[in-house]
Amino acid sequence: MAVSVTTRASRRTLERGPSGWLAAPALVFFLLFAIIPLFGVLFLSFTRWDGLGEITLDGLSSWTTVLTDPITGNALLVTAKIMFFSFIVQAPISLLLGVFTAAGQKYRAALAVLYFVPLLLSSAAVAIAFKALLDPNFGLGPGLGLPLLTQDWLGNSDLVLFVVVFVIAWQFVPFHTLIYQGGVRQIPTSLYEAAQIDGAGRIQQFFSITLPQLKYTIITSSTLMVVGSLAYFDLIFVLTAGGPGYATRLLPLHMYLTGFKANDMGAASALGVILVVIGLVLALLLQRLGGKNRNDSQLEGA
Repeated sequence: MAVSVTTRASRRTLERGPSGWLAAPALVFFLLFAIIPLFGVLFLSFTRWDGLGEITLDGLSSWTTVLTDPITGNALLVTAKIMFFSFIVQAPISLLLGVFTAAGQKYRAALAVLYFVPLLLSSAAVAIAFKALLDPNFGLGPGLGLPLLTQDWLGNSDLVLFVVVFVIAWQFVPFHTLIYQGGVRQIPTSLYEAAQIDGAGRIQQFFSITLPQLKYTIITSSTLMVVGSLAYFDLIFVLTAGGPGYATRLLPLHMYLTGFKANDMGAASALGVILVVIGLVLALLLQRLGGKNRNDSQLEGA
């Protein structure tokens, strides 16, 4: 009898859900490492500080400097280009690889392991490796005697942006492939079996079943892909240092150089606030694409 009462009490507790205090540790960490630093950066954006001396209030001077600086406009343009081309390249490749590797054949499992190798490498290591391979004097082209590859890939302002996009895709396509792979494996096989009975081919099944069922997975991956483009600092800093000229000086790198090279922490903080606002706006816009039920499972109604 006592066991039965205890079991019923446990079930009622589970039905009510976890207590609010269980979220307290996460809330504390979020406040300490996200909200408070964000307000600190916002405060610094209205000051003048070289990073060492006294912090003095300076009104909107830092914001005026940042918003009227043509380098800031160029950094925003470069960021938008990298964001756009990275998405155009990564999204279809990741989706197709995710669908391909979701199958159960052994050789596909082996290929999946190879696809995920870049995830084990840091962005700095990837940048150093590609910088050595693309060297016009001692890189892959001269080593193999291939004139086509013997170019100043990182010194040509017309080529360097596409090289950066390629390196970014090489490193992060496996991550998004893993997301799509998990999403495809959640799709009920009964949907494909019913489609086969109706005579639907693989291509028709992909567009009629796979893509609609991956709606929320696509939104999640796209959000990480687009907003993540605002954090490409270490890879570009090591690979090109923002050059040649300002060809790859995107917003995060511009913020770093403004703060730690030009010793203008006020302007750098203003750039940081702009970066946060852009990230939040993009994330909210992409999440809105999911509609009112964007937090529901992709299996609901299947």
